[in-house]
Amino acid sequence: MKTVSESRSFGGVQGVYSHDSAACGVPMTFAVYLPPQASRGPVPCLWYLSGLTCTHENAMTKAGLQAHAAEFGLALVFPDTSPRGEGVANDAAYDLGQGAGFYVNATEAPWAPHFRMEDYIVQELRDLVMATFPVTDLHGITGHSMGGHGALTLAMRHPELYRTLSAFAPIAHPTASTWGRKQLGAYLGPDETQWQEHDAALLLAARGWKGEMLVDQGLGDQFLDLLKPEALATALATTRTAGTLRLQAGYDHSYNFVATFARDHVAWHAERLKD
Repeated sequence: MKTVSESRSFGGVQGVYSHDSAACGVPMTFAVYLPPQASRGPVPCLWYLSGLTCTHENAMTKAGLQAHAAEFGLALVFPDTSPRGEGVANDAAYDLGQGAGFYVNATEAPWAPHFRMEDYIVQELRDLVMATFPVTDLHGITGHSMGGHGALTLAMRHPELYRTLSAFAPIAHPTASTWGRKQLGAYLGPDETQWQEHDAALLLAARGWKGEMLVDQGLGDQFLDLLKPEALATALATTRTAGTLRLQAGYDHSYNFVATFARDHVAWHAERLKD
């Protein structure tokens, strides 16, 4: 692992790092924020998965999470959204290929050799973070848009790894959305039964979730019809999951929305990640 940069931030350290990824077959960059409490011993860890076109840097610089993580004593991990670089498949559209990994393990050409984002997040990067930084094995996960989709689906697919789960404006029902059908078809092939394993609303209905769930959705979101929060609300109700879906009047899909409710989410995770 190489250190790209480290800076003091709210009494802690915001770092950016790179490493050669076995899962993705290329170098990957990620960011970790360590709060001041980490200087005294390991702290719980909150993962933030970003949305379409983002890198590790977007949320790191725009979401304002570090101040809240310092207040509540959580480490933050900001992974990239896809493999990148020469030899990595890409598409001219912003919503497929580099910057749009959808947090799945691709099985179809030309994506399969590098687009193994599920394995990267839940295995390789998790192991690297735990081996390198002062964090405990108490982890929560959140994310925005495509990253909200990733947070919900990865937590429900790997409930043993995550104690807490939240999301900001997630793509909640991708098998019924053009933000999903296109990408899942490209990465996983035409068999739609394979797609269902990466659809938050369908996963919740089929598997449930072991704990509570917090989701914020702006009602002024310009992509609301693509996100389909009503499908997630139905699944929460039918499974009687202890979830809170807050519909926020006037808020759009931007990082202004995320930053507004970021403290609520960090505090919510921190309370539930206590020993």
